[in-house]
Amino acid sequence: MQEQVSVQDQPLAGRREWIGLCVLSVACLIYSMDLSVLFLAMPAIVADLDPSASELLWINDIYGFMVAGFLVTMGTLGDRIGRRRVLLIGAFAFGLASALAAFAGTAQQLIMARALLGIAGATIAPSTLSLVVNLFQNEPERNRAIGIWGTAFALGGLVGPLIGGVLLQYFHWGSVFLINIPVMLALLVVAPFLLPEYRSEGGEKLDLISVALSLGTVLPIIYGFKHMAADGFAPRQLVAIAAGFLVGGLFVRRQKSLAHPLIDLRLFRIPAFTASLIVNLAGMFFVFGVFLFQNLFLQLVLGLSPLEAAIWSVPSALVFTIMSLQAYRFTNRLGPVKTVLLGLLVYTVGVAAMAVAAYAESLVGVLTASMLVGIGFVPVVLTTTGLIVGTAPPEQAGSASAISETSAEFGGALGVALLGSLGTLVYRMTMDGVDLSGLNAAQQLAVSSTLAGAVETAKAMGTTTPTWLETARSGFSLGFAVCCSLAAITLLGLAALAHRIYSSAHIDENSAVPH
Repeated sequence: MQEQVSVQDQPLAGRREWIGLCVLSVACLIYSMDLSVLFLAMPAIVADLDPSASELLWINDIYGFMVAGFLVTMGTLGDRIGRRRVLLIGAFAFGLASALAAFAGTAQQLIMARALLGIAGATIAPSTLSLVVNLFQNEPERNRAIGIWGTAFALGGLVGPLIGGVLLQYFHWGSVFLINIPVMLALLVVAPFLLPEYRSEGGEKLDLISVALSLGTVLPIIYGFKHMAADGFAPRQLVAIAAGFLVGGLFVRRQKSLAHPLIDLRLFRIPAFTASLIVNLAGMFFVFGVFLFQNLFLQLVLGLSPLEAAIWSVPSALVFTIMSLQAYRFTNRLGPVKTVLLGLLVYTVGVAAMAVAAYAESLVGVLTASMLVGIGFVPVVLTTTGLIVGTAPPEQAGSASAISETSAEFGGALGVALLGSLGTLVYRMTMDGVDLSGLNAAQQLAVSSTLAGAVETAKAMGTTTPTWLETARSGFSLGFAVCCSLAAITLLGLAALAHRIYSSAHIDENSAVPH
């Protein structure tokens, strides 16, 4: 157990540390941006490289898959050989892979380059977060730094399509990758002067079998849940998920038998670590699922165009950004435990309000609830991230950071897949028995399967709105409301569980360090 250190005894950061945080945050923004920067570039890529449907899917997905699969390996590698060293190696590889992607002449070359980008990108999240912990030893300052770090990730996802759209207006689609190179070059130049090096004393080599088993665990599960969300339940998704869990069992067995495992399972015996990980995963689970429904609701139920939906979503996006920058104030004033518990309660109120607004099909209600969700969710996820890293031994901060990021990946994929499936089930039950006699078999299947299919079918039929379309919209809204209600009940129970575990772990009210 770690010894408690008074906040007053923790040294304050200077100008060098804050500039170093800016460097780390820009690297995070670029890493996050590459998850979404291709959204608007796909038509140009299709016209230029003529990928097959399968290749197009892999161009989109391979980056995220590789990031998720290699996070644990890269986080532990940073602990072993040096977090700054791993970050610099990753930055160099990220720049090189960006050049390969920009000048790819075939779909296969682009897929390979995106895969390399994902492997290199997996060095950034755990290395930057663990280096933030090294830079900011004063806990209130560290809370603020983690908030800025988290804001960089959020902004990357938001500005990715925007930057991509501006570049595509004037340049070749490869320009969306070339913008990565000067940022990574700057990181390579300034990082050795601004960022401290940190590694564990042992410096043991990685167990390559454990690396292979970790990939065999994460990749099939993420693949299965992401494709379940896109395509619905199918045997291949369930087989992939089952295979991932089977390999995961072998991975856990091997970690128990190694003197220097890839993941030290003793971390999960730290109550505050495990509780924070569960809260973090659940927070991601519900926020990804709820906002998937919200985006579809604005367009398919309320009939807004994509641009109108984006404009109406700006207030909630601003709330998320502001809360990311200001969440540290709550943590520093209330302490991490009260911040997490209060945040979970506000989060619960937000999704409960979302359930009512979705059922009533209210635009103002949904957007107001969305802002409430942001006010509660952001302090929870940032504070639990700090607790996950802060309660782990310092020599395992990189591994703990990687576990945190991997759980977030799992939470998001699970939320989209499982809540999306529940909403679809409610929709299909609502449409069961609806009179679709005026439609052919293909149209009936489209209308009864998804609201998107119903809306497209109605558009193809002409200007008159069929009566079954209102039923379809009501069915989607009911599914949205059911998922939000489930989220509210679960989050309330999670708050009670977290309170019990944090109390037993004796987390100090003003410190993330157990005593």
